[in-house]
This record gives sequence, C-alpha cells and structure tokens, in this order.
Amino acid sequence: MTDTRRTTVITLEGARKVLDRCIDEAATLGVPVVVVVCDPAGEMVTFGRMDGAPMLSVGVARDKAWTVAAFGRPTHWWTELFDAQPGLSALGNGRPLMPVPGGVPIVVGDVMVGSVGVSGGTAAQDRLIAEAGAGALSA
Repeated sequence: MTDTRRTTVITLEGARKVLDRCIDEAATLGVPVVVVVCDPAGEMVTFGRMDGAPMLSVGVARDKAWTVAAFGRPTHWWTELFDAQPGLSALGNGRPLMPVPGGVPIVVGDVMVGSVGVSGGTAAQDRLIAEAGAGALSA
C-alpha cells in the first residue's frame, strides 16, 4: 500500500479542445452559451462566453462544472434524483449545487480529468453541447 497516488488532470490545451467543440455545437444549434471547463478539483481552466450569451450564464456554467467536479456525476443526475424524490435537497458546502442539465464529466479512458458546464440554452441544449464538448478528448 502506498501513501500517494497519481492524478491525471486536463491541460489547458485539452480544455481548449473541449471549449472549441462546445462552441461549434452551440453555433450549429444557433444558441449563444457560456462554457466553463474545470479540472477535477472544480477549479476553472478556461471559459468562453459567446456573443449574445446572457451574463447570468457565466455563474451558472461555472456552478454546473463545479457540481460535476464535486460529485463526479453529470448535473442531470441531480435533476432526475430530485424529480424522483420530491422534497429532497442538497447543499454544495458553501457553493451552489447546480442540479440543472448542462454539466458533464470529461473522462479519458476511465479517469475523470475535468468537467464542463454549459449555460445559455434550454436544459436539453446545454446538456447536448456539454456532452459534445466532453467527447472532444475521447475522439
């Protein structure tokens, strides 16, 4: 047994690939969004705000990416959980938990190397854009 372990973390280059893929997908859909890419600790690596994306979406996208990093689950998992169990609540330990679709883990092999949060479209559009971006590193 060892006292340490290695961690694989998304690089700026990798984060830019995710960001670019998200923006391409959003442009195809005609939806201006904000994209935030975080490392596994939930710290922002890069972000982009498309022209016309709402300012409020900056914080929402950041909180979606943080929620994924904090719990290792896509944000739509929380939506489904809360829908199935009304009255359930969750706290983000001082940070807002964002139980709204549009945040997904970025996984390479079987390791979560980061997370991406997208805000500005509908819940379904945000999720689709985030999933497209997260897939940029596995392609």
